Amino acid sequence: MAAERIQDRERSVPRIRLDLPRERRSRLLPEYDPEAFGRLSERIARFLGTGRFLVWMTLTVVVWIGWNIFAPSSLRFDEYPFIFLTLALSLQASYAAPLILLAQNRQDDRDRVNLEQDRKQNERSIADTEYLTREIAALRMGLGEVATRDWIRSELQDLIKELEERRDLFPSGEDRGSDVPDR
Repeated sequence: MAAERIQDRERSVPRIRLDLPRERRSRLLPEYDPEAFGRLSERIARFLGTGRFLVWMTLTVVVWIGWNIFAPSSLRFDEYPFIFLTLALSLQASYAAPLILLAQNRQDDRDRVNLEQDRKQNERSIADTEYLTREIAALRMGLGEVATRDWIRSELQDLIKELEERRDLFPSGEDRGSDVPDR
């Protein structure tokens, strides 16, 4: 009986495992994905910066004002000072400004990451260039000690000139006698 009670209690109480992360607690406030919100704000900011938005906004304002001036009095919803239109445009501007700033901040973050990657790439390129420069200098120094084709050609030309000068000084042929009688 005691063994059965221990087993029942072990089954009812979940065992805490240290090799697994804890389950997330439920929160009172709704959760949202900041990246999804950022992407949405960028899409809205991109749309706000287009000519299409300006055309639609202009058409909306013109229709709004036209309706509230030329429509029958019973169908007008915003009389002459157009306070409701002013409120709507102010509300649109109050949301547009932070969305645009959020999109700019995200773009700045992306630019910062891109600049950091470009800087690292430039450092690698400079290091590679310096390495190749050292290797070329070492090859040039090594080639300075090796006989090149041009150097051999110039040495052979010098030898040919020297031989021609000796031939002019000591002509070969029958003029010279043998050196046997001189012995």
